[in-house]
Amino acid sequence: MRTYKRELYLNKIRNFYNDTGLIKIITGVRRCGKSCIMHSIYNELKDSGVPEENLTFIDLETYGYKNITTSPELENVINHECSAPGIRYLFIDEIQNVENFEILINSYRAEGNYSIFITGSNSYLLSSEISTKLTGRYIPFEIHTLTFKEFLGMKKFYKKSDLSLTEEFEEFMRYGGFPKVCEYDDVGAKDKYIKTLVEEIFIKDIKRRVKINNIDTFNTVRDYMINNFGSPTSVANITRELNKQGVAIKQLTVARYIQILVDAKILYECKNFDLKSKRMLSGNKKYYLSDVGFYFASNSDKRMSYGQILENIVYIYANAYDYDVSVGKIGKLECDFILHGNDAQYAYVQVTYMMLDSLETENREYRPLEKIPDNYPKYVMSNDIFIQRRNGIKHVNIPEFMSDGNTFE
Repeated sequence: MRTYKRELYLNKIRNFYNDTGLIKIITGVRRCGKSCIMHSIYNELKDSGVPEENLTFIDLETYGYKNITTSPELENVINHECSAPGIRYLFIDEIQNVENFEILINSYRAEGNYSIFITGSNSYLLSSEISTKLTGRYIPFEIHTLTFKEFLGMKKFYKKSDLSLTEEFEEFMRYGGFPKVCEYDDVGAKDKYIKTLVEEIFIKDIKRRVKINNIDTFNTVRDYMINNFGSPTSVANITRELNKQGVAIKQLTVARYIQILVDAKILYECKNFDLKSKRMLSGNKKYYLSDVGFYFASNSDKRMSYGQILENIVYIYANAYDYDVSVGKIGKLECDFILHGNDAQYAYVQVTYMMLDSLETENREYRPLEKIPDNYPKYVMSNDIFIQRRNGIKHVNIPEFMSDGNTFE
């Protein structure tokens, strides 16, 4: 199976291709492309000269493997299909379908001649339960839906790229980055696919994993969070608002439902960081969507809040490039995002749709960054075609910045 190669993630995983001491866990929201990443790794190993008999791919949701539900059944399949000398590369997709798989997979890891890659339900693979059972024996790689650069690359892969950069970005803002969406030309098909995906996540990643007594109430909380992404909020405020709407629900239940949505990678929690005290703040948080397509597929009102959408896109983009992201507080001012990179460096980002047609908007975006006393990079990101500079702060066009795969340096 040949797939579009997502170099952003393959570059992160390549150093571990031959590592038999760590189980490679590939996570991310359902249908973001985890299986295709594993197929790409499989193909790269094969192309590099690894014999095909040393490569085993087991997709537990496909015909031939879908009835494997116990560790002994999976063990029989692995022993039958993995018998070649040398390193055996074992790929298992949707591994949460097998009961108590952790002990079995860890036993193969302990043999020292298996390089193991697995995917599965995020609500399980990222839980404290598996962390306890596999402590120190695995390394996670989080996959996101397509970045704008990948979106352009995949459309080219499907021979569908014939729009201007601006038009492509407008489509990306509207339909998001689920890889499958790139295959459809019809807008109704795109919406229907994402709506179906929301229900698939509930059935396969949530309902099978956790007990939800009132599904209608859970769906109300889910829809509320999707509709209000990027807005400062708290569990208490959400509970009060839902109570006003006639939904009888307690704060503990709201908090539990939000955590379920976070575990399923529908939502990401973005905390507040105080730049003066250098501490995380309690209280209101922002929640962003793993893909903006969730918002439009869940709403009959298709009008676009450009600033909100762009903010979400920048948040996920920064995550995809391995930045820790928080909202910055500078006294009474707010910086949209503080990015903390692997090199222990910071960057500060303001996001707006259009800025240069309004001095008031320009001042609003630049002022928080001008109040930050250090010399780390500072960005204002917008859709403006014309770019300016002010007090050393970088103003960048979002489609151009993202289509080049730039980082915040």
